[in-house]
Amino acid sequence: MLVHYFGGVAAGRLFLPMQFFVLAAGLLLGWRGGLVVGILTPLISYSLTGMPAVSILPFIIVESSVYGFLVGFFQEKLKNAWLSLVGALIVGRAILFFSIILLPTKLVASSYVFSAIKDGWRGILLQIILLPIAIAAVSKFLKNERI
Repeated sequence: MLVHYFGGVAAGRLFLPMQFFVLAAGLLLGWRGGLVVGILTPLISYSLTGMPAVSILPFIIVESSVYGFLVGFFQEKLKNAWLSLVGALIVGRAILFFSIILLPTKLVASSYVFSAIKDGWRGILLQIILLPIAIAAVSKFLKNERI
């Protein structure tokens, strides 16, 4: 909500704030936690703010749940946050593309996905740079807290 408050409705497409939490959950909690957060985050956001729009809500749920699942799965297998993020973002966009083709909608898959990448490059870049650093710090903190 803060991103939208300071940057308007378009700021969500630019900085992808929902994806930050989904990706962080997958990296910290594994694929199960990432999947649950990926499903619930768009639903909670819609319930509280009316965003994302109901016309794209199913696709946002598919996209974010795939991101949460994949980043957690890749992290468990690869043990590398950067590779896990990049892999999840690439495969997640491909699955978003195919979900638009397969589910009934008036969206054009190629233009929607291309537009999402073109508009969201800042958020994608911030995710790839900041999330591994933040996750490493949180993981270190949590390990010290358990001792």
